[in-house]
Amino acid sequence: MTRSRRLVAALLLVVTIAAGLLVHGVRPDTAATDIAGDALYAVAAYLAVVLIAPRLPALATGAIAAAWCVAVELFQLTGLPLAWGATFPPVMLVLGTVFDARDLLVYVATLVLATAVDALIRRAGSGAAAPRP
Repeated sequence: MTRSRRLVAALLLVVTIAAGLLVHGVRPDTAATDIAGDALYAVAAYLAVVLIAPRLPALATGAIAAAWCVAVELFQLTGLPLAWGATFPPVMLVLGTVFDARDLLVYVATLVLATAVDALIRRAGSGAAAPRP
């Protein structure tokens, strides 16, 4: 189970990164593309945690991914990611550039959804019965 979970996470991470690069590099910079990029970044963070620690419960995985996303966003308040990105542009893809409170909302909403989907998939895969209303 751990090996297949890691493989699926790795494949989905590659697809997510490709989609993020496509949104970032091909589409015009709009609020919609910014939100899509933020959501893809959060999904990538979630998948990276799954890749590193595939046995963690979905809630723990989501919490770690959220902590990463929030920490990166708050780090932007220092101005360092913007300065580093001016010197080496790929840094901007990982650390962003400037703080935007909306990004925090997108990260959290996306990770709540990713956590719920992962928990449902894992529950269905374990053969556990669904709770009755």
